[in-house]
Amino acid sequence: MLSIHPHASRTARCLSELLGTYLLVLIGPGTVAAVSLAQGITTFEALLIIGFAFGATAALVVLLLGRISGAHINPAITLAHTIAGKTRLEMLVPYISFQVLGAILGGFTLKFIFGQFGSPADLGTTKLASGVSPSVGALLETAGTFVLAMSGFLASLRVHKKPGEATLIGSTLFVIIIALGPLTNASLNPVRSLGPALVSGFLTNLYVYWIGPLAGSLIAGLAFRFLERSKLGQGSRTVCLC
Repeated sequence: MLSIHPHASRTARCLSELLGTYLLVLIGPGTVAAVSLAQGITTFEALLIIGFAFGATAALVVLLLGRISGAHINPAITLAHTIAGKTRLEMLVPYISFQVLGAILGGFTLKFIFGQFGSPADLGTTKLASGVSPSVGALLETAGTFVLAMSGFLASLRVHKKPGEATLIGSTLFVIIIALGPLTNASLNPVRSLGPALVSGFLTNLYVYWIGPLAGSLIAGLAFRFLERSKLGQGSRTVCLC
């Protein structure tokens, strides 16, 4: 979500994305699986715990790996940054490839940990709530991912210290999960859904969690690019008038 360190090698960036995505899938869906096994926890309490787990993990990854790869850990964020011109096009496929690999490894780790319990909550696989159609789910995921991507752009532009950037991004993710979790499980990340789904075998509506986030990131990238060009245009007119 942040700007890439200019001195990090291509290999280091890709491995950073693999590790960051692995941690997100291990801790996030892992918390979903663990909470499903717990007794005496209300639905809202479970949602708070899950939202905090995802938000805190994203913030931690930004702090630890943000200077290496930008800590995208999400193909949607990588696409948004590529469209916005903040990530080079040549890194799009490598980043997404290693994010997919990290998510799958995270899914298999979850299987190893929770397999003895019968894969609770399908290892944290994202699912649409009863009454939420795939089209509505995709629209909600689009909106949520748009907000998340824009928060990353805002963090890179307005916040100049890593703890502040991590807090903004993690808090935004937490709020979105609280808002959308009861409806779509708030994936906002194609590989976060892919890893647990492939390993658990629960592939129902998986396409929703690819179409929605990628559409949201596309809109966010184009919006940021338009805003940046507008600022440049305003600046150039001011210079001419002077």
